[in-house]
Amino acid sequence: MTKLATKILLLGGLAGLAAAGAAGASPANGEVATQIVSYSADMLDTDSGAQAVYHRIAKAAERVCPNISYSLLVHSRVQKCREDAISAAVNKIHNQRLAAVHAAASSKSSG
Repeated sequence: MTKLATKILLLGGLAGLAAAGAAGASPANGEVATQIVSYSADMLDTDSGAQAVYHRIAKAAERVCPNISYSLLVHSRVQKCREDAISAAVNKIHNQRLAAVHAAASSKSSG
């Protein structure tokens, strides 16, 4: 059995670049920060596997959208950047089990 590895590229959107502000946390050449998340398609066959993939995506979003300031305004922008990056990756994978993990995590963080 071969292991199918799919890679997802998380992009820190404009919100992440705006959060970086004058501090210069964005890449020097103006590119959007990216992070590749590797996973096996077999992982998405179980709830625990989908949770593991979601955790990898969330950790990658933290690296793509770092919180470089303690300002509450920046923090909310960084959080929005992370949420957008996670949603984009989950949508790109297009797996019901992963989408359910994402929905559960989103409802916890918003309520």
